[in-house]
Amino acid sequence: MTGKITGISGPTVSVDLKGLKLYERVYVGHSMLTGEVVRLESDRAVLQVYEETRGLALGESVRGTGTSLSVTLGPGMLSKIFDGLQRPLAHLRDMSGPFISHTEELDALDTSVPYVFHPMKKKGENIRQHDVIGYIEEGSFRHFICSDSEGALSRITDGEFTLDLPVAVLEENKNIYGYHEWPVRVPRPFRKQFPPLEPLVTGQRSIDFLFTLAKGGTAVFPGGFGTGKTILEQSVAKFADVDIVVYVGCGERGNEMAEMIEEFEKLRDPWTQQKLMDRTILCVNTSNMPVAAREASIYTAVTMAEYFRDMGYHVLFLADSISRWAEASREISTSLEEMPGEEGYPTYLASRLSGFLERAGVVETMNGKTGSLSMLLAVSPPGGDLTEPVTQSCLRTSGAFIMLDTSLAHRRHFPAVNWFQSYTLYGKELLEHCKGNISADWEKIQIECREILQKEDSIREVAEIVGVEGLQDADRLIMHAAERIRSEFLIQNAYTEDAFSPPDKTLSTIRQIVEFYGTALEKLKQGISLEDIFAGKEKE
Repeated sequence: MTGKITGISGPTVSVDLKGLKLYERVYVGHSMLTGEVVRLESDRAVLQVYEETRGLALGESVRGTGTSLSVTLGPGMLSKIFDGLQRPLAHLRDMSGPFISHTEELDALDTSVPYVFHPMKKKGENIRQHDVIGYIEEGSFRHFICSDSEGALSRITDGEFTLDLPVAVLEENKNIYGYHEWPVRVPRPFRKQFPPLEPLVTGQRSIDFLFTLAKGGTAVFPGGFGTGKTILEQSVAKFADVDIVVYVGCGERGNEMAEMIEEFEKLRDPWTQQKLMDRTILCVNTSNMPVAAREASIYTAVTMAEYFRDMGYHVLFLADSISRWAEASREISTSLEEMPGEEGYPTYLASRLSGFLERAGVVETMNGKTGSLSMLLAVSPPGGDLTEPVTQSCLRTSGAFIMLDTSLAHRRHFPAVNWFQSYTLYGKELLEHCKGNISADWEKIQIECREILQKEDSIREVAEIVGVEGLQDADRLIMHAAERIRSEFLIQNAYTEDAFSPPDKTLSTIRQIVEFYGTALEKLKQGISLEDIFAGKEKE
């Protein structure tokens, strides 16, 4: 099915080709640029091209593929770096050098790499769709291979094979390969969804203790320029208590992504002591790449994340930043002349975001395993305005709101988490887990910590007027304890050993501060001066 180009406006191309389907993938022009159908009319189709359209001319041919934008799922994705269309960047660099230009279609997975297959089914055995038939040892992970058909096994591999050969054959010559393709805009199926009941340990004390996140939950990190969103997300990616990390750089600066890739390749996973990249997939779409590919990149990445969730693993998905994705959607919507919503964003922004966030969760997979997909999304509101549409749309469906404060960042307080504006909806559900597995006094210390910070905030204005020396001893003690909480507990240096704090160390640190405050307050009531308490002296 082919047609011809009738109009070109940046990445938006009109063609006189009937019979296409919405979101169908197409090849555009003599250079075979990749595009996607975004609008259908009676006599034409409108496409968004994922690559640079410079040099494209009217009258060039357009060919439909009959399929939507899909990713290839199988062994060989871990430790790899892809672009927004799942093209391996290492291969693109080898073909075109460091400045990537248009290239021909590339396979996402290397079909020439040999793998050793360990069968879990036998010849003649009847299998159903989604049944696990065997696995491949991929680093420290078992990469399970599932059947996409049902029937009796007439042959199954036991030993070495490559992805271009079938790993098993059913009766009537139905082949089962070690990989399959999946459309990125279609969520992968599961049997049932469970409420998140297990905490996601990030290693960040301010988050793990005050605003606990959940495995299978969602969280947004809004903050203005310079508040440390990227560094915080990268720290969580390095140290989070999960099996697999999928990190998508959506519209970020190329130098930031280059620094992150260089660091990830050197770091060790604190949980397994293996190379961090062994459990990481990076999906990179920098700010100078075409806008349509940026819009598709988060769907490409989340589909890969769902694939590992379906194997029963705990997967962490991080996007930096979702605002760049929303801006790409706005640019595409404008080029299609759609009715604009607030601040020019498409009117369907909120529903698209909520539909995307709903792909997170703890689920029973189609093969009976239990896996989770957690989402952490950075938001970059212009000018730090948290009332803008992207932040507000994320607030409606996310389970945690971790606000990064510009004023804290200016005081070199990192992570710049505002402890008054942030919140989590998972606190009550995860509280029993923390009390049972970490310490029974987790909730008690948490309440006391928040009370100290709230009391200090209420007397700060008075302290600014009369000075700390003019306050009563009890108020001075609160100021002292709150300052210790900020400097010794809430602040973490992302470039030292303090960048990762396990839960027991986190609780021990805050317990010392809270217990000191409680002890000092009792001594004040006994008539001992604050100076003597700080000096460690007590009156007889």
